[in-house]
Amino acid sequence: MNWKFWEKRKSEDSKKPKSKAREWFDSIVFAIVAATLIRGLFVEPFTIPTSSMEKSLLVGDYLFVSKFHYGARTPKTVLQFPLAHQYIWGTQIPSYLTWIQLPQFRLPGISEVKRNDAVVFNYPLEYEHPSDMRVHYIKRCVALPGDVVEVKDLQVYINGEKAENPEKMQFRFKVNSREVIRDRVFLQYDITDYYPAGDGGYIVHTTPENVKKFSELPFVESISEAHMQDGEVNPRIFPDPTKFQWNEDFYGPLQLPSEGQTIELNTENIARYESVITYYEGHEEVDIKEGSLFINGQKQNEYTFKQNYYFMMGDNRHNSEDSRFWGFVPEDHIVGKALFIWLSIDPNGGFTDKVRWSRLFSGIK
Repeated sequence: MNWKFWEKRKSEDSKKPKSKAREWFDSIVFAIVAATLIRGLFVEPFTIPTSSMEKSLLVGDYLFVSKFHYGARTPKTVLQFPLAHQYIWGTQIPSYLTWIQLPQFRLPGISEVKRNDAVVFNYPLEYEHPSDMRVHYIKRCVALPGDVVEVKDLQVYINGEKAENPEKMQFRFKVNSREVIRDRVFLQYDITDYYPAGDGGYIVHTTPENVKKFSELPFVESISEAHMQDGEVNPRIFPDPTKFQWNEDFYGPLQLPSEGQTIELNTENIARYESVITYYEGHEEVDIKEGSLFINGQKQNEYTFKQNYYFMMGDNRHNSEDSRFWGFVPEDHIVGKALFIWLSIDPNGGFTDKVRWSRLFSGIK
């Protein structure tokens, strides 16, 4: 008697050719698994939707972002639709379920976040989503954990020293003109971020070099810097405009929290770091009562931070929603480092100049 009769059956079955449908299914599954692993562990494509990083990065730039530089994060939200983020493509149907939330860890990387790195991260204030499902932002890291950041008359200072400015940093200017300025004139001088000021003039966001060239046009009456003054308060500024008289052009000094750093929880420090302790440190319940901070009902006189935090700013300094407005970026929100542009599409370009050929496969400074 053949006691291994199943081996013959298995051998016969293995010789049967796969159907076309089965071949397609296997190929699709393999492609999804491979793409998911590559995106999760190595590199992921992103696009630039806003002008907050102009002229360093332009609207329509398509980037590859490295996960292995800072170390890839292990998944936190495991029940999610493959290759989708927040919503299934073209719909408002959530692409994930929060039934299972795992502790998140970071795999070893080849470097740490450095000052002036162009960093992709999850937008911290989207509390309605898990941290790894929050929308992606890209900004420049200007300050590291433990640094003291300050902005004085547009210039960033780190630990009391002038910070290195991005090569193509833009600011806001007011242009007064004797006549209407056509779009083609702005574009001719590489000014893509502009709008009417309401009094016949224009607000433009551009580099000082472009402003100097533009001021030489015969119909331009004057150009002046349009920034805030020391002592003016922007009510949208982080952390608390009622206690800190700051704005986007005169900001700080403010120290970034670092892992293991212990602070006294006095009135000023509670105002500075309450949101960090409440939303990013993993506590179930944080309350402020009569000027004191309570964690799970226990009053705290001091606090030790559990992770590092970073300060991000856009190169288009007056048209960027960044850390000056919504605060620090927690380390567990860091996604990766922007490496290079693999495609660039000009949304204002015509049929012949839609692709910005000179930007293809260019590195990001």
